[in-house]
Amino acid sequence: PDGKILVGGNLINFNGQPANNIVRLNADGSIDNTFIQQGSGFNGVVRDIQLDPAGTIIVAGDFTSYNGTTRSRLARLNGDGTLNGSFIPVTINSAVTDIAIQTDGKILISGWFLRYNGVARKNIARINPDGSLDSSFDPGTGANSLINSTALQSDGKIIIGGWFTRYDGTVRNYIARVNVD
Repeated sequence: PDGKILVGGNLINFNGQPANNIVRLNADGSIDNTFIQQGSGFNGVVRDIQLDPAGTIIVAGDFTSYNGTTRSRLARLNGDGTLNGSFIPVTINSAVTDIAIQTDGKILISGWFLRYNGVARKNIARINPDGSLDSSFDPGTGANSLINSTALQSDGKIIIGGWFTRYDGTVRNYIARVNVD
């Protein structure tokens, strides 16, 4: 909303300055030096970045830490780039490739993972704003392969796309619409 641009990826540097897989730019494309990255930044690829309703930054990817603090493939940052402590540390066994934030602040994540904090959630999960698993969203057996795109419809239903051919045991080639639950 302030015109600044968050850039993530497999970044070592940006315009000759250290980026550590994430950098924020001013509207003119120059590096925003108010976005503090003390330490090592993310230790792996950043695949998606979204702003939540509270104004914090949700980051997903292949990483397992941020500035030396364990954050398994999902992290919340404050607006200045520091780690937000209100988001409980989670364990996700593989990459999170996409994030969709609902109007109620709940977060849909998708990717190439089998578990969220030890609970079976095959390639898709919904979490509460504090990072805890939302058990009211149960994908059953989930998608049988990567989900790399998630979109929310105005009626609350969810569109997913990826390399899957089944969702919860039903044939769905590469795209599916999922109910709110």
